[in-house]
Amino acid sequence: MEDPDNPSPETKERWSKDPNNWIWGLFYFNKEDKRLLPPKRNPLMGFTINFANPNSVLFMIGFILFFTFIVYSITRKQ
Repeated sequence: MEDPDNPSPETKERWSKDPNNWIWGLFYFNKEDKRLLPPKRNPLMGFTINFANPNSVLFMIGFILFFTFIVYSITRKQ
């Protein structure tokens, strides 16, 4: 039996390719997958956020705040 905290690479690939884990084909949502940033359907395209992970909301807020701060810093100096 597979450890739920450490799934095999085959399981991770199966999750990524399962269309039921993708909302509108864009947003990854899988409660079984504990990763915050799983690869996109095409791994060459980078990573996406697992919106079923509760920490994804905190990650998105931090990401938006960081880039808002950068934009504010750049525009304030002009």
